[in-house]
Order: sequence, then C-alpha cells, then structure tokens
Amino acid sequence: MARLLVGLVTLFAFPVVSRAQSLQFTGIERLTNREILVKLSFPAGMHCRIDACTKLPEWNALATLQSTGVNHYVDSAAPYLGQRFYRAANLSGTAPMTGDHLATTNGDLVIHPINHASFVMSWNGKTIYNDPVGAATLYTGLPRADLILISHGHPDHFSTTTLNSVTGATCVIFAPQAVTNSMGAPLRALTTVMTNGASASALGIGIEAVPAYNANHPLGTGNGYVLSLGGKRIYIAGDTGDIPEMRALPDIDVAFVPMNLPYTMSVPSAASAVRQFRPKIVYPYHYSPSSPTSDVNLFKSLVGTDLGIEVRLRKWY
Repeated sequence: MARLLVGLVTLFAFPVVSRAQSLQFTGIERLTNREILVKLSFPAGMHCRIDACTKLPEWNALATLQSTGVNHYVDSAAPYLGQRFYRAANLSGTAPMTGDHLATTNGDLVIHPINHASFVMSWNGKTIYNDPVGAATLYTGLPRADLILISHGHPDHFSTTTLNSVTGATCVIFAPQAVTNSMGAPLRALTTVMTNGASASALGIGIEAVPAYNANHPLGTGNGYVLSLGGKRIYIAGDTGDIPEMRALPDIDVAFVPMNLPYTMSVPSAASAVRQFRPKIVYPYHYSPSSPTSDVNLFKSLVGTDLGIEVRLRKWY
C-alpha cells in the first residue's frame, strides 16, 4: 500500500495487478482554489478506477480513467470537505466506460463527455446518449444506446447518420416534434415526441421535457430534460437562454449548462442562473473553447464556492 499525507487529505493506493502493470500514485497537490490534483501512473491503455471517501471505510467511486501513461484527475468536490481519502485500482476484463461517477440508490451513474453537447451516461446496465452527433469513431468502444435524448434539430444536436450508428436494437428515443419530422421511418418508429411540460418514463428513468429557448431557439421548438434515476435528478439544459423556468428548477443534483453567445447564454448569465437553482454539481458544456464569450474558468469563478456548488471542467473539445 502506498500512502501520502498532504494537509487533511490522506491517499491510499491498492494495485491489483502484477508489478509490471503496477498502478502508482505519483503525487497529490492542493491547488490554489483548494481542489485536489491527483496524479497517477499506470500502463497506457489500461483502465483505473479512483475511489474517494470522507469517512473510512465508506468508499464511493470517483472516476474511471483510461491511462495515457501519466494521468491527472482534479477532484473539484474537495474544497467542500474537511478531509478526503483516495484509493485506486487497475481494472481488468471488458473495458469499462470512462468518466465521473455519481452514486445513486441503484448503482453508479457514469458520465462520459464526447464533444460540445454530446455525451453518454451509463446507469443500471443501460446506456443513455444525449444529442449524439459527429463521426461514429467518437463512440468507438461505447455500448449502443438504450435511450437517446435529442434537444432540438440544429445539426450540432441532431444527426440521423450518427443516430443510425449508435442506436441499439431496442432503443427508445425522446425528441421534439420538429426533430421527429426530419427522421426516416425506422428512427421515427423508435421515437416518442416530447413537448415542453410533458413527462414519460423508460428503463426505470423518469423523463421530463422542460423549456429551452432564446432568440435563436423559439419557445416550444426544443427541449431541456430532467432525468430522475436512482434518487438523483439530472438536468440537461439544451440550447437555452437565461430563462425563469431554469432558475426555478428544484432539487437538481447534476446540471449541464451551455454558454456561448449568441446561441445560448453569456458566462455571467449562466453563472447567475446556476447560483439561483443551485445544482450540487454543474458541467459547463456547449461552449466555444477559443472564444472569450465561453470562458469556463470565468464561469467557475463567478459560481464561486460559497454555495457549495461543484463546477466540473472536463474535456469536451
């Protein structure tokens, strides 16, 4: 067992493979914003799961990584915790989905960013795709979709070519009417139309379609979604402005919030809205990485730490 002690953070590592394939913690660092940077080394291509807890031995999975040789993971929940323990283990067998873990009452939800507004989640043996677009190679190694959510018909959110490449045999799709109208018959047969305010359930998941609109997205043409699964509520904003319906959302555990004027919100508007509806975790997504109107670090600073909202900056581009 390797052990490091930095401030109030204790780190444990439990390699579970041979020495030639050893997993090592190579460092741990408290950043200036009090987040924790965890550094690990394990063979390129292999998978590792990092677990964390605040009280031993109550471990929860934090993230699953695929190694590039030298690996860094930022624990953005650490500033809100008095102490934090870590352990990690190599994973063998079928390649797992990489991404952040969120504990639910029915197993972990794993969140895997793809690009822009596209991401994949795994929960309770099912695979959920949000706004899948882009080349099929972006989804290589991922299971085909059991559930697909489509927010609206713009090409950075809706692609029949991509849908045909990722849809599973028994997949169910939820989409606005305008999107369904643009589908061919095979996809349309899998699709349930959702209007703002409608609710449904599939695969043990509650699905609410909520408004998503601004000057570039007329009211009623697109959806945001709130998913209820395993005692957690996940909000996917879609392309929306800073609207009262978003600010009024109750009890959101994880939110995906866009920020790229003029298509969605400004960074200050997005941060202000998040501070009002107070999700426990927020992912800025659907931004323009080279544009000053999409500065995710500014967003993070504006959300601040006083309300206990964890801002997760992940690799979307």
